[in-house]
Amino acid sequence: MLIERCKDRMTRRVQSVRPLDSIQHAREIMATHRLNQLPVLADGQLVGIVTDRDLRDAFPSVFESTPRVAPHRPEAATDPREIRVEEVMTANVLTLKPLDSLIDAARLMRRERIGAVPITDGGQMVGIITRSDVLDAFVSLADTV
Repeated sequence: MLIERCKDRMTRRVQSVRPLDSIQHAREIMATHRLNQLPVLADGQLVGIVTDRDLRDAFPSVFESTPRVAPHRPEAATDPREIRVEEVMTANVLTLKPLDSLIDAARLMRRERIGAVPITDGGQMVGIITRSDVLDAFVSLADTV
């Protein structure tokens, strides 16, 4: 059986945001491209990842009488155009290398309960593996049986 590598299934043209972008901007990119997570790049380097959950937690809901406020953000900052991605992102990003196996990616996503893993090579982000990429590989394998 041929073991697929992350480089075989990763998305290479990755949408991303910068740390000082607003969470409104991040939300718009996610909605436009139907994404659940966005890598955060500063000068081409991966410095974090922001997820749809991070943004939901940061946006006050129109259905709540008392808006939720992230613990590390002042209560006055409730306008999504004024909240920066760096305020809500996860800074310690788990990554894999292009030659790591897809099995390693699946195990990492399952163990850490995450939906995507950035793929880095020599300190540069070269792609991203998502839960959908892993499922696509599984379906392809099932089709060959």
